[in-house]
Amino acid sequence: MSTAELAVSYAALILADDGIEITADKIQTLLTAAKVQEVEPIWASIFAKALEGKDVKDLLTNVGSAGPATAGAGPAAAGGAAAPAEAAAEEKEEEKEESDEDMGFGLFD
Repeated sequence: MSTAELAVSYAALILADDGIEITADKIQTLLTAAKVQEVEPIWASIFAKALEGKDVKDLLTNVGSAGPATAGAGPAAAGGAAAPAEAAAEEKEEEKEESDEDMGFGLFD
């Protein structure tokens, strides 16, 4: 990440922490106050537009909170309530297939 992107990111975080609306002008004002001069004004505009209408604090606290992804996540989302029942049935079938007793192996053989 370049110095300009990092400086603009920090400025946006400062504004969000203070509960101030994130705009290109306010980001540029913070950068000027911090004496960061190598930032082109386009970066402030890009970040302000990307964060427009978003709650930055909420974005930060919910990073990675979607939960673990499963192999059947795609069909489960499309299948509705029937998908969890199918997933449970598949899991039971896998347990049967992997049983040592079915292969003739036992703990004390």
